[in-house]
Amino acid sequence: MRYRTLGPRRVSAIGLGAMPLSIEGHPDERRALATVHAALDTGITLLDTADSYHLPGAEPGHNELLVARALAAYGGDTDDVLGATKGGRGRPSPSA
Repeated sequence: MRYRTLGPRRVSAIGLGAMPLSIEGHPDERRALATVHAALDTGITLLDTADSYHLPGAEPGHNELLVARALAAYGGDTDDVLGATKGGRGRPSPSA
């Protein structure tokens, strides 16, 4: 794995975009966690998430919580993992 410097941090040049783990067509939770774990096993240390990555009408923050559960359940070291998230722009409600 190649790494880059991002401010004071060293992160993997390739990150995992976690959005597909929470939107239409997403895998079940077991596979979603396994996907994050496989990325970490390859040396990926940059995880992209957002509170708006969820199914319409679902709980905001689903993806961030999913990534948090994956990190908590991971058997390896997560000290160097950087979660990149964003806020301020939510998904429209189904009734809008």
